[in-house]
Amino acid sequence: MALSPNLRGSLFMAIAMAGFTFNDAITKVVVETMNTGQVMMVRGLFATAMIGLLAWSQGALKFPRQAAHPMVALRVCAELMATVFFLAALAHMPLANVSAVLQALPLAVTMGAALFLGEAVGWRRWLAIAAGFTGVMIIVRPGLEGFNAYSLMALGCVMFCAVRDLATKRIPSEVPSLLVSTATSAAVTIAGGVLIAPFGGWTPMSAGSVGLLAAAAVLLIIGYQFIIMAMRVGDISFVAPFRYTALIWAILLGFLVFGDVPDAAMIVGASIVVGSGLYALYRERGAGRRKPAAESTGPAMAPDGL
Repeated sequence: MALSPNLRGSLFMAIAMAGFTFNDAITKVVVETMNTGQVMMVRGLFATAMIGLLAWSQGALKFPRQAAHPMVALRVCAELMATVFFLAALAHMPLANVSAVLQALPLAVTMGAALFLGEAVGWRRWLAIAAGFTGVMIIVRPGLEGFNAYSLMALGCVMFCAVRDLATKRIPSEVPSLLVSTATSAAVTIAGGVLIAPFGGWTPMSAGSVGLLAAAAVLLIIGYQFIIMAMRVGDISFVAPFRYTALIWAILLGFLVFGDVPDAAMIVGASIVVGSGLYALYRERGAGRRKPAAESTGPAMAPDGL
């Protein structure tokens, strides 16, 4: 049986979150030996080369001027700022803590979709969003050790990511997803090169570090492409909660790679966040059974595919 656009979007989002979180773990390992600007540039060179070649082979670069569309430009700028803020936080915070702060993103995106894109969000899902936000606050613990200047940088990343995702929803369907991914990766790469000197200069790299950054680039491509596909194929208010799967990956990798053991507050908060996301999914599926699919899933914005 064919999946509905919303269910396809949720699957794409889960894949994107796994790719991004594994990339984050690799990046956190590498950033201990070189500055974030160098990481952005070297990783970006690999990513841009691979995604650009893929885009060219699929014919997505036939009309490069499409990348100048205002919503594409807004998405690229928001992604760039989000990357800078995120890497600054990642370099100084445990992986699971950074991921926990970023769990506010579905709340920001869903509220933004309701307020600015006119997407319908019922009162039960609003309650689920409120419960999820409460879970995030339990994890973050404002005023205590878990909330500091780097937490604010992570929250700044949330703001820019929300702008990015809302802009993605407004990109015309004729603009290839691969073109958007290529433009995004290239912009992050160039920005990384500019930031190398201000962040401390170039550091000689070992073969192992280069290999890790190449692997991270592959994971970034997976993340970039699948998150664009997710936001374009389904309603934002339905797809966004599946970002919560990133928290599960972050806790697991934080323990296995960095030896970080989540405390009681992290476990309780994470349980609330994941539970609220699952309840939001349940409510959306219930509403879909009572309405025609076209009305329950919103306008179709199918990706160009790979």
